[in-house]
Amino acid sequence: MSTTAGAAPTLRTNLADYAVTKAMKDGRVTSDHVTLDYCGPTPAHNGFKAMVRENQFDAGELAIVTFLQARAYGKPYVLLPAPISGRFQHHCAGYNLDFGHLDPKDIEGKQVGVRTYTQTTALWIRGILRHEYGVDLDKVTWMTLGDGHLAEFTDPANCQRLPKGSSIPQMMLDGELAAALLGEDMPKDARVRTLVPDAQNAAKDWFARENVVPINHMFVVHENVSKQHPEAVREIYRMIRESREQAEGVPAVFPPLGLEANRKGIQLAIDWALDQKIIPHRLSVDELFDDVTGALG
Repeated sequence: MSTTAGAAPTLRTNLADYAVTKAMKDGRVTSDHVTLDYCGPTPAHNGFKAMVRENQFDAGELAIVTFLQARAYGKPYVLLPAPISGRFQHHCAGYNLDFGHLDPKDIEGKQVGVRTYTQTTALWIRGILRHEYGVDLDKVTWMTLGDGHLAEFTDPANCQRLPKGSSIPQMMLDGELAAALLGEDMPKDARVRTLVPDAQNAAKDWFARENVVPINHMFVVHENVSKQHPEAVREIYRMIRESREQAEGVPAVFPPLGLEANRKGIQLAIDWALDQKIIPHRLSVDELFDDVTGALG
């Protein structure tokens, strides 16, 4: 964060290009009270580790799982009630039908690939498999490519590291992994099936019951920014809101703005993160915010 006396702060910001952030990024939505220096890497998640380990950014997006861990381990960031990305995740576990049909519980006792154990997509799809389909997650061996963003975190005992350079999608296609938890990397291959039966309709049914769109990333600020420049934080929230209002191509079902509107979704992320041994102790929704960010919206 850089400031000169009486001037608006300039914040080192890590934020990707999304439909909901485009108007902020291209300069249609600006502020006289804060300048966002979009200096983060592409893709933005490549900056998450530097954010939580080295305080490299003052503001920006952070995966909800990474933020929950950061809060649990005392990192100096606070949440804004502003989801940047989110979607249904029921389709994000796949397998190759050539090696036999799999029902969700069939992955017990088998090896399932995931980029990192703490990946946000993995949190959501594992929670769905556990709570909707009765999968005992402890009986699955999670085959990972890398560690999580927090240096303090150690993967659970039922995780194993794949050789460097391994391709989880290819290993799933080749039958070396029984299944894989993948987002956009799911192979476009006729043999691939979703582990959750009829995933699209399952997601619609789940939403009808839960009224939650799983959050991927939310906006955060360094706690010093909130303490020293509360007006800047309020301006960031306004910019996010106005940018969303100008957005085109946003899915019809998308995580809303506002603390109360997101309380149930955030609580679910906390519950499932604790259940999956991703955070070391329970957090409350309210402690993720401070007096400034909790009052937004």
